[in-house]
Amino acid sequence: MKNLIRLSDYSKDDICMIFDIADKIQQGDYKDYLLNKTVVLFFPNGSIRTRVTYEKGIHLLGGQSILFPTDTLDKKEKIEDVVGYLNNWADCIVVRHNNIELIEEMARYANIPIINAMTNINHPCEILSDLYALSKIRNDYLKTKYLFVGAKGNIGLAWKEASDLLGLSLIQSCPKGYEIENVTIEYDISKAIIDKDIVLTDSLGNDKLLYFKGYQVSKALMDKANENALLNPCPPFYRGEEISEDIIESCYFVGYEFKRTLLEVQQSIIIFNLIN
Repeated sequence: MKNLIRLSDYSKDDICMIFDIADKIQQGDYKDYLLNKTVVLFFPNGSIRTRVTYEKGIHLLGGQSILFPTDTLDKKEKIEDVVGYLNNWADCIVVRHNNIELIEEMARYANIPIINAMTNINHPCEILSDLYALSKIRNDYLKTKYLFVGAKGNIGLAWKEASDLLGLSLIQSCPKGYEIENVTIEYDISKAIIDKDIVLTDSLGNDKLLYFKGYQVSKALMDKANENALLNPCPPFYRGEEISEDIIESCYFVGYEFKRTLLEVQQSIIIFNLIN
């Protein structure tokens, strides 16, 4: 049994195995793998993509999902006791909660896999899905050059986790004050994007829009990147803020396409964590 709280919970070989399971799921393997198994989900009401793909993925594997709002975990009852009871009936728990320490506490008391579906400092399922999608079109995806345009936050920090684990070439472009520690920074985005293969963004929030003026990724800016460069914005993205309206219809944009694999990758994460 394994947990996924940070990408560092996995090895490179683990990720290769997860991707292999995802391939086999697409080929029709693992049908009814979750038959007579129950996965308990904790998600906030605003979650769309991760929740839909987890619920659908569990259903397609023959399993049962039981959904609770995330704030159920914030009540007076101790997490040790919540997990102690769920150990009796659940086969896996998937949690989206801002506080990663709460998820780590759940893992201490669980005898079933705990999967982190997003915190305020990382988003491992999303990054694994993006890497899997990229691996399907780029054999050298571990050697390509990545640029993250955005503030220090859960998406940038999750890509830093991936960079540390897989040895990715990752730099960040942002105004001063928004840097991720131990990541190479290029404050001039027009310089940062030169010779890059994959451009990543994160939504900014109203409090950062003024400071990130001039950091919008547009088609004209992407034209300065390497040939066949790709733009992969983290949803929800906002047209006219971190990315331009015209980029959506360009050959660079892979946002919808990359998220299609969330379904199989999250199914694969559950299977992998149950069998290891």
